[in-house]
Amino acid sequence: MTTIGDTRGRRMETPSTARRRSNATEHEEGILAGHVSYDNANPLQRAIRSFAASGPGSWLFVRTLHHIDRPVFRATGGRHTAANLLSGIPVVMLTTTGAKSGLPRTVPVLGLPTPNGLAVIASNFGQERHPSWYYNLLANPDGEVTVDGETRRFRATEAQGEERVQIWQDGLKVYPGWSQYERRASNRQIAVFVLKPL
Repeated sequence: MTTIGDTRGRRMETPSTARRRSNATEHEEGILAGHVSYDNANPLQRAIRSFAASGPGSWLFVRTLHHIDRPVFRATGGRHTAANLLSGIPVVMLTTTGAKSGLPRTVPVLGLPTPNGLAVIASNFGQERHPSWYYNLLANPDGEVTVDGETRRFRATEAQGEERVQIWQDGLKVYPGWSQYERRASNRQIAVFVLKPL
């Protein structure tokens, strides 16, 4: 990020960096335009979201959904996944660098716009272990995210305190299943990352 110092020793964004961040945030907020909160979802969308949150649904989707999402993502020019077409949730494609391999790894994840960048939640369908991309972001926080066919660079930071609470609460309005994942993954805190545009 391009910054300048002020007289109090703090670092401030330059106007050009602030404009880029604002434009990226406006674009990310647009991804929710075609997606619906749980309260406004139709019966099929609610049924899919509820099944995904259940034990059997999580078991099935953690093993299969990424295999279905990727071809749909490619066929639609990066604008949709099977999950977002069927359930109305805002799915984005997250590309990280493998913590061990050093190779790019791309996975579909649910993306939530925040004032500071797109948020992603490392729920891993409520499994005991964090998803692989969680470890990738810890090892190398820079990556790319594709939203509505447009790819942007980011630097990830883990949300803490009030920021994490706010993102979690906003996320539950879109996908209440995270509360079930949290109960099943009680051995760990489900991490929330904010992908800040570069």
